[in-house]
Amino acid sequence: MRDLVFIAFLVALFGVGFRRPFLFVPAYVYIDIVSPQRLTYYLLNTVPISAIAFAFVFGGWLLSDAKRDARVAPRQILIVALLLYCWTTTTYADFPAEARDKWDWVWKALAFAAFLPLTLRTRLRIETLLLFMVLSAASIVIVGGIKTLASGGGYGQLNLMVDNNSGLYESSTIATVAVAVVPVILWFARHGTVFPPDWRMKGFAYALAFSCLLIPIGTSARTGLLCIGLLALLMLRDARRKLLYLGLIGSAGLLAVPFLPSAFSERMGTIGGYQSDTSASTRLAVWRWTIDYARDHPFGGGFNTYLQNKLRFETVAADPSGAVVELKQEVDQARAFHSAYFEMLGEQGYPGLLLWLAINVAGLFRMEVLRRRYRSTEPWAADLATALQGAHAIYLFGAAFVGIAFQPFVFMLVGTQIGLDTYLGRLRAEAGHRPMRPRNREAVPIIPSPA
Repeated sequence: MRDLVFIAFLVALFGVGFRRPFLFVPAYVYIDIVSPQRLTYYLLNTVPISAIAFAFVFGGWLLSDAKRDARVAPRQILIVALLLYCWTTTTYADFPAEARDKWDWVWKALAFAAFLPLTLRTRLRIETLLLFMVLSAASIVIVGGIKTLASGGGYGQLNLMVDNNSGLYESSTIATVAVAVVPVILWFARHGTVFPPDWRMKGFAYALAFSCLLIPIGTSARTGLLCIGLLALLMLRDARRKLLYLGLIGSAGLLAVPFLPSAFSERMGTIGGYQSDTSASTRLAVWRWTIDYARDHPFGGGFNTYLQNKLRFETVAADPSGAVVELKQEVDQARAFHSAYFEMLGEQGYPGLLLWLAINVAGLFRMEVLRRRYRSTEPWAADLATALQGAHAIYLFGAAFVGIAFQPFVFMLVGTQIGLDTYLGRLRAEAGHRPMRPRNREAVPIIPSPA
């Protein structure tokens, strides 16, 4: 029965896409984020629905979209360059079979991110895409939030619809992404037009944001707690009454402590004492190994290079006073990078790392430009740029501790940034650099009459 529900929803979504071809884009987004083929027992597992959706996306754009105002941004070129470079490293990878397995989904994420801005020609399209991204992630977040309230969760114990620790269903990844989408959710509560921000819309948005903040608690992911801290700092930047805001945040934190699950509190307590935590010590050992590997292989070793690492490190057991009780020698091997930055360094070398950093840092910079440029003339655009910048910054912070350099959700976010940038640039050029006033949801620029 559950298979039939998913199939009916996808058929309806594709059917609407044949009337409005752009809707193939959010259909692909839904499939890529939620992975309904992993939630069904048989029917969807036998059909390559992701490939079919991608073909519909490209075919719909090719046949029905206007190409006259299409713009290619420098970051799209950088994404294509990174795609080609990853293909090159895959051809000489240290582990060819394993590298090809990762390449099979990485190239799709990069190709879609480079192509996506070409389809985002209006504000409505940008908003529709973000709405599908948020709601697709919400299908996982809401389940996790309910289970956290019901059971408290625990590290490796919070079941997020599937028994599969990959993609957005991996605990640290969903904790990072859940916190990252909070600024976008709050933007919808202020400026949304698909669903006007009435009391129902705002109520759902605030409840969803609360559920997002529950995910780091339910998963006991230390990365998520750090991301919440960065989110609080980013929101402080735009708070009108900063002292009041700080007081409310502090009070909320103190009030929440007694209600936190003991498993979460114990795991968060290991942040300060990393030497006594095997997981943290292993990450440091992997990072040292990656730096040594890159010294001998500056162009990287291809995807999944970490499979060859062999690690030796020490863990320290201490009593409450801080005195060392026991010093243990640990041995491990084939440990994942546990950091997007070291993932890029080990797999793609220094050129790949520089390309990846250029794509991400340029996104933060361009959103800051848009934020300041349209603050007084187009508040919705300035606030959206701020939300996308905040989401991106939270991802980059969380990615320091999770190997999510090629996470498709984040590259969709990058593609949306580029689409917003090129859309506003086109309107600015058409208006002859005159101020714009939002007449409707497409923010048509004002063209003075001959009189």
